[in-house]
Amino acid sequence: MIEEKLALTTEWDKTFPKSDAVDHEKVTFHNRYGITLAADLYRPLGATGPFAALAACGPFGAVKEQCAGLYAQTLAERGFLTIAFDPSYTGESGGKPRYMASPDINTEDFLAAVDYLSCRDDVDAECVGIIGICGWGGLALNAAALDPRIKATVASTMYDMSRITAKGYFDANDNARARQSQRRTLAEQRTRDYATRTYERAGGVVDPLPEDAPFFVRDYHDYYKTPRGYHSRSLNSNEGWSIIGTQSFLNQPILAYAHEIESAVIVLHGDAAHSCYMGRDAFSLLEGDNKELVLVPAAVHTDLYDGGGKNAIPWDQIQGLFERCLQ
Repeated sequence: MIEEKLALTTEWDKTFPKSDAVDHEKVTFHNRYGITLAADLYRPLGATGPFAALAACGPFGAVKEQCAGLYAQTLAERGFLTIAFDPSYTGESGGKPRYMASPDINTEDFLAAVDYLSCRDDVDAECVGIIGICGWGGLALNAAALDPRIKATVASTMYDMSRITAKGYFDANDNARARQSQRRTLAEQRTRDYATRTYERAGGVVDPLPEDAPFFVRDYHDYYKTPRGYHSRSLNSNEGWSIIGTQSFLNQPILAYAHEIESAVIVLHGDAAHSCYMGRDAFSLLEGDNKELVLVPAAVHTDLYDGGGKNAIPWDQIQGLFERCLQ
């Protein structure tokens, strides 16, 4: 297959400083829908492998220069070959129209990352794991349920995007009337988009903050709209998804077979996060003694994006999981 030629940034444009302990390069790979994906690859400085390897993605609406890249670089410092990739239709990755999401295609993005890593000469194909952050935590669990090549999974500060789309925050809109209203709105938007040959954007994190903004919106603003985490290609930092971008999540639960995941999983969450209920409930679906729920005391949702200035990410536990399982 001939991969699409992507325009990749050559300068360091991450939201975190470059580590002197890793080698870094840009790479591309393709998924089975013919979309070429862009990734940052990190490996321990000067090492040759073969390595245990990890693929990281998320949060939902972020780019690889944000949280996923931090996770990938940090774990490369700890001995793994890692990639952080942009999902289809976003960031530096290919796919048109832009700013669309799909439970199927985005799960395939993870599987394609495993394809790529498994075929590298410097990777042990029997030792591949994945990391999904925020909305990509739920997609990582879906990928792990689908692909036994994935030997270990970390779902960090996870969202179940199908649940949040179909039921609203805290399941407040879990009824047929609310879902049907949403379907009608999206259907009308599709007609407008087709007629105008454009895909109207939903808007990213609200800015400026209204005085009555709930805490979790303030939490997101503190990351995506400030120098802490702002990035020019991030959907959440700018104009957001296409309004119809997440429509397909309404009817496609992604955790239906989570109980059949045989490989090891850590569900990692801050116990003060607004989203913690989704992590707890996802963990309750998992079976087997190789599953662990790790709750970080007093940590909110975005603290597990970058540590939140209080070292909230339990790197040793994450490293320990992958060292045990990727051997």
